[in-house]
Amino acid sequence: MNSKLYVGGIPYTSTNDDLKSHFSAAGNVVSAQIIIDKMTNRSKGFGFVEMSSEAEANKAIELFHDQDFQGRRLTVNIARPLAPREDRPRRAF
Repeated sequence: MNSKLYVGGIPYTSTNDDLKSHFSAAGNVVSAQIIIDKMTNRSKGFGFVEMSSEAEANKAIELFHDQDFQGRRLTVNIARPLAPREDRPRRAF
């Protein structure tokens, strides 16, 4: 089973390839995705890295949580599933 990690504190100038190569020190990286703001087309400063095993994911947390990456400290945790939104009326613009 693949283990997905939440990575916060990513520098705004980093790329998906930068993130993938950094996390490859902990094992096989299946995917690395930095979340991009749709309106500004800029990084939101967080993303997700998917490792090929739980052991590699735990190793990545040990190696990279609260450590420097390109001048910023990373937050690395196991990703939680997205919580469902409450039913609420949509705003009309």
